[in-house]
Amino acid sequence: MRHRRCISAILMSFVLFLQPAYAVPSEENQPENSQENNTENEKRQQEQISAPSAILMEASTGQIIYEKNPDEKLPPASVTKVMTLLLIFDALDSGQIKLGDEVTTSEYAASMGGSQVFLEPGETQTVDTLIKCISVASANDACVTMAEYEEEFVTKMNKRAKDLGMKNTHFVNCNGLDADGHLTTARDIALMSKELITTYPQIFDYCNIWMENIIHKTQKGESEFGLTNTNKLIRQYEYATGLKTGSTSKAKFCVSATGRKDDIDLIAVIMAADDSKARVRDAITLLNYGFGKCQKYTEKKQKKISPVEVMGGREKQVKVRQQGAFTYVDTTGADLTKIENKTRKDKNVKAPLKKGEKVGETMYYLNGKRIGSIDIITTEEIEKQNYRSALENVLEEYVL
Repeated sequence: MRHRRCISAILMSFVLFLQPAYAVPSEENQPENSQENNTENEKRQQEQISAPSAILMEASTGQIIYEKNPDEKLPPASVTKVMTLLLIFDALDSGQIKLGDEVTTSEYAASMGGSQVFLEPGETQTVDTLIKCISVASANDACVTMAEYEEEFVTKMNKRAKDLGMKNTHFVNCNGLDADGHLTTARDIALMSKELITTYPQIFDYCNIWMENIIHKTQKGESEFGLTNTNKLIRQYEYATGLKTGSTSKAKFCVSATGRKDDIDLIAVIMAADDSKARVRDAITLLNYGFGKCQKYTEKKQKKISPVEVMGGREKQVKVRQQGAFTYVDTTGADLTKIENKTRKDKNVKAPLKKGEKVGETMYYLNGKRIGSIDIITTEEIEKQNYRSALENVLEEYVL
């Protein structure tokens, strides 16, 4: 009997040893030197990432969970196409183009080397099909075809980058083929990836396609061409949702990898990995690290906020609401049920007021530390008081 218990104890110890160490202890149980432990964990994580530059971001908040030389300027290869796709979806959203629009391939677009779907000069494909070619097969010819469909496309890419706060990015082309001065950083790639997947989540309908056929329609007739996803994470990692790979002789192997687990969306950017296996390994390491470290708080119910006093308006008060639900990502293992909030309304609010104007904020605290805020905005317009409305107010007060 004693012999069996000994064997059971050994087996249990072995099982526990094999369990992944991603869980973070709660704040109450964390040792006094938890800050030092976190630093040590960060150092160990740094050693596990072989690529010279990387970053891990939580997508809904933009919070950075891990970084390694995130602002080093490097060529991004086809990860450039994240911005190309973002501009395409911008144009779709504004009504400038439609998914069913047919786009004609130029001689120049058809001449692109690298990854391609072999579009021929004069061949037409729908915007929807070209998005598939870019997202799935990383097709340079499809990229240029779409870029030529909009005027000054690269100029728009750089403007969009500037608007997103991508401080260390300069695009020279739309497809990421090696070119002097075509540079970005892991941080900037994370920023544009966040914008793409949070503003246009329909991108996942494309970048999750593993294999699909398209039809080439040319003067020679029709023929099928098979698309295969360049992002092997889609098949190799259960939590993968996207997004874009890239590789050239200068850029080496890059990826903006997105993943989702337990309502947590992460973006892992790897730049200049030595080979495709190292790129995949680094991306999975970062995503696993993030999923093991993160817990997300989402405000379930927003409290009602009383009207705000208005000076010089036709109405004395304006109705308001909180702009949205508060979300917060914690990486310390804190007890998120202890999150509290306080409301602050602006004083001396003056008319006129437009609907949607900020007139205060709801501030959120965890263990006494401010962790974020949400604007309080007006839900109606308030016109400036004129002689007639002022007289009406005086008469109203007099009668009352």
